[in-house]
Amino acid sequence: MKILITNDDGVESPGLWAAVDALKGTGDIYVAAPDREQSGVGTALTLHIPIRAKEVTPPVAKGAGEIKAYAIEGTPGDSCVLGLEKLVGPVDLVVSGINQGANLGEDVLISGTVGAALQGHLRGYPSIAISVASVRNTRYEVAAALLESLGRQLADGKTLPPSLLNVNLPNEPLDKIKGVQVTTLGGRSYGENIKDGSDGRRSYYWISRDKFLNPSPRETTDNKALKENFISVTPLRITLTDHDSLSQVEDLFMGVLDRK
Repeated sequence: MKILITNDDGVESPGLWAAVDALKGTGDIYVAAPDREQSGVGTALTLHIPIRAKEVTPPVAKGAGEIKAYAIEGTPGDSCVLGLEKLVGPVDLVVSGINQGANLGEDVLISGTVGAALQGHLRGYPSIAISVASVRNTRYEVAAALLESLGRQLADGKTLPPSLLNVNLPNEPLDKIKGVQVTTLGGRSYGENIKDGSDGRRSYYWISRDKFLNPSPRETTDNKALKENFISVTPLRITLTDHDSLSQVEDLFMGVLDRK
């Protein structure tokens, strides 16, 4: 089995190498990840300037054979695309993570972790985005164990659905986690705070996503599962059409170009 591992926290992130360490016994591992932290960039690609890839030495390779790893001068999406289309080639699985911080609800739309996995999904590869719900003192061991178990099942012939799997874990030891729930997306978890300042010559604005919105914990949602100390697994697919609005929009637009 051939696996591409990427992320949005950067090629030096301990979460990425925890994923490598977990999966190294299940197949041939390749890494293509941004050369710096790139959270919040979604599926963005670098289209108008060249990007560079530098081969780097993996910090973990014990018993893994040769792991090829690349630091990409670009976004998480660039990293995945460059890995699949040029540096590595076709794979059996794309893994994005293990991310520091949850990617829940509608926030998946701006997540670089999910965005990187989405680039794999859009190219027809089974893809997983995996995150732990903490940006400090992050526990990777349960997420790593989950990846190792999943990797072994896939190596033994099991298959993933054609959707992208978005996995979120509580930042807890295994004995505190209640189990796994297959979930739907909840609402937005965080909103934007905008601070303004000046560098002495010009004004500037600083956008941060640290306003907790406390989304309604509806049944079956990823927000609720994580809040109750379950691992959340949400199958995603790219179907953005609002079918409920088609007839209303048709009524509004079908006559707009009629000449009187």
